[in-house]
Amino acid sequence: MKTKLTLLFLLSFLFIQSQEVVTKTQDYFKNVSTLDSTIETLYSVISGDKGVERNWELFKHLFHPDAKLIPTGKNRQGQTIARYMAPDDYIKTSGKWLFENGFHEVELNRTTNTFGNITQVFSTYESFKSKTDTKPFMRGINSIQLLNDGKRWWIVNIYWMQESDASPIPNEYLPRN
Repeated sequence: MKTKLTLLFLLSFLFIQSQEVVTKTQDYFKNVSTLDSTIETLYSVISGDKGVERNWELFKHLFHPDAKLIPTGKNRQGQTIARYMAPDDYIKTSGKWLFENGFHEVELNRTTNTFGNITQVFSTYESFKSKTDTKPFMRGINSIQLLNDGKRWWIVNIYWMQESDASPIPNEYLPRN
């Protein structure tokens, strides 16, 4: 009898857990149902004031299982490099900094090219430490590759570069006044 009760309890627990996963997935579907919602969610999920925890579960939901986040820039020797990270690596390397410093990334402009089920987005951004900041501390371009599998949008890669004096953002990627 005790074994049957234990088994019944275990099965009930597993059922409840699986229902919670299904509910969360359904809740997140609206975040990846369109190209716009996917990009908007990407920006909103990494943004928050100092001391605000990010929804890393939703962040990971945006990405294809084999996705990469690829920042580029100069290393200490002045060489241009690319660093390849999985979403979990990004959370480990940037999550604490985002929480401790505050970070709001705002899309300024977007150029989109689609062929079949693949889309390439050049998304120009500005970064602020707080929602109340009026001057960005950084700007750049996110090159975002996405896949639509017929059910939802997946971010396959985000490849980005910050603006610098040597590499200003070209006018074609800035908003038209």
